[in-house]
Amino acid sequence: MPGDQKVNSYRFLDGLSRRMIRSWISLEKPRDIPWTPLDKPLNRCTVALISSAGIALKTDKPFDQEIERQNPWFSDPSFRVIPRGTTAQDILVYHLHINPEFIQQDINCALPVQRLAQLEAGGEIGRVAPSHYSFIGCQPERLLGESVPAIIRGF
Repeated sequence: MPGDQKVNSYRFLDGLSRRMIRSWISLEKPRDIPWTPLDKPLNRCTVALISSAGIALKTDKPFDQEIERQNPWFSDPSFRVIPRGTTAQDILVYHLHINPEFIQQDINCALPVQRLAQLEAGGEIGRVAPSHYSFIGCQPERLLGESVPAIIRGF
């Protein structure tokens, strides 16, 4: 059954890293997930996507992979703007912890821009935002402290 399938988040990690991350996760106490309900119907909202897959346009400055090579627990905290209408042929993937081949074949597996356009065409969302965003998701403190505020300032 499809509901029984599990995502293997550790697939591309070596054995030691996999055990360390699982151990660290088990130390985290469960907590409520913050949630803010929408104040208007989704079919009146503009929707942007955010991906942590390290996606960049072929014309963009690449993410700095050397940071990740030097220390796999850190990554480039910058982000890239992905315009509406971007296809798999327009992008490269710079995240060293995932296999880029799948995303470069079908961008929708990491940034479902075409699926979002279908929701817009069907009237399920108000409209697709003109830009989407991608970063490498290895450093939550810097992402939340630097990248997210910079993305928000862009609006």
